[in-house]
Amino acid sequence: MSKEKKMTTTITREEFMSPGHLACQGCGASLAMRLALKGLGQRTIVCIPACCWAVIDGPFPYSSLDVPIYHCAFETAASSASGVKAGLEILGDNETAVLAWAGDGGTYDIGLQALSGAAERNDDIIYACYDNEAYMNTGIQRSSATPFGAWTTTTPVKHYKKERKKDIIGIMAAHGIPYIATASVAYPEDMVKKFKKAREIRGTRFILIFAPCPAGWKSRPEDTIKLARLAVQTGYFPLIEIEKGEKWTLNLKLKERKPIAEYLKLQGRFRHLSEEEIAAIQQEVDERWAKTLQKCSL
Repeated sequence: MSKEKKMTTTITREEFMSPGHLACQGCGASLAMRLALKGLGQRTIVCIPACCWAVIDGPFPYSSLDVPIYHCAFETAASSASGVKAGLEILGDNETAVLAWAGDGGTYDIGLQALSGAAERNDDIIYACYDNEAYMNTGIQRSSATPFGAWTTTTPVKHYKKERKKDIIGIMAAHGIPYIATASVAYPEDMVKKFKKAREIRGTRFILIFAPCPAGWKSRPEDTIKLARLAVQTGYFPLIEIEKGEKWTLNLKLKERKPIAEYLKLQGRFRHLSEEEIAAIQQEVDERWAKTLQKCSL
């Protein structure tokens, strides 16, 4: 009789997020928060602007999180977090981590000015963007994080998004902040490890989390992890770390990348694309992957 294999993990069993939250089935953003807090621990204050998580958390005065939360205006995640951190320092508390937790709309677009200001000052905060590639909470409108070819309610099928996705990692790297990382809900060990690492660093830390959205992507809830994994395996979303804007590290090396078509075909938001358009997306992914490898080799 074969011995039963035991699964080992470095992730704590302690939970800082409870059942009863208001996320959709298969929500990547809810998985992301659970893992992030496992990395940061109890002594964390979370600043949440207008985004899906302003709803997911639960109706006032209830909360699904076992840490303090400060709800702030759409564009102020970074500046609010900076203010909370300044207040803690005045009180002599240098141990509590302050986490700004925003979606791509509040990061790539509306909150970019506050984020850039905090990064330029090197304020001692962790900024996490859970990227679901559109303004999902307000009706699936396109953001500058929405990729080329995607359907949204403001880029319908006949007028799908023609612009490339903004390179937020490149923008943040240009600030020369101490720590930048990408993470995916499909790789929980990697993600928790990066939040633990970020907690021990001082200055501005930025973590971009790939968080599929079944409602906005027109995908099946049960495909969320599969999509997040394919995004990494195709090279669409490399897992990397950048220290001080210069040292690039590739955390998961791929012997062979899967074709981007495998990732796209699981999402209704790309159903209208022709073979030529899919080939164009593949070329873009190849080019970005090559540039990432070059930076990491340096």
